[in-house]
Amino acid sequence: MPHKFNIRVYGLLINQNQQILISDEEENGKRFTKFPGGGLVFGEGLIDGLKREFIEECALDIEIITHFYTTHFFVESVFGGGQLIAVYYLVKPISTFNLPISNIPYNFLNPYGDAKQAFRFISLDKISEADVTFAVDKHVVSLLKTNHSNILSNQKCS
Repeated sequence: MPHKFNIRVYGLLINQNQQILISDEEENGKRFTKFPGGGLVFGEGLIDGLKREFIEECALDIEIITHFYTTHFFVESVFGGGQLIAVYYLVKPISTFNLPISNIPYNFLNPYGDAKQAFRFISLDKISEADVTFAVDKHVVSLLKTNHSNILSNQKCS
């Protein structure tokens, strides 16, 4: 039987206040916090998939700055099963940022429906692995904490 892979791509958007954008979500009664992004559509490349995800989730056009991380350990995907391969890029907005931002976790503007989403910024010097739900995101937070000064020198967002 062939093995299934689930390829997902995420954007690390850091603003001028050295805060990173995270997404609080609820689907089918389960709550989780992750970085913006999601699964590739068959025939789509990583960059096009990430740009599509940011338009769909954030109504935001982005520019890819650099690759940040690709999973290097096995983890089973909670979105559709199979082996997860997750790719993270540092990104910056290239369109006007009009996304409603909350300081409160899971502060959904529309609390109805099967899929809910809200966004927050968390300071890079305060973010912890406890702020995100999934194993790979927790690893990325650890890398962000370790490489904080290098990221800020490469990242300029408005």
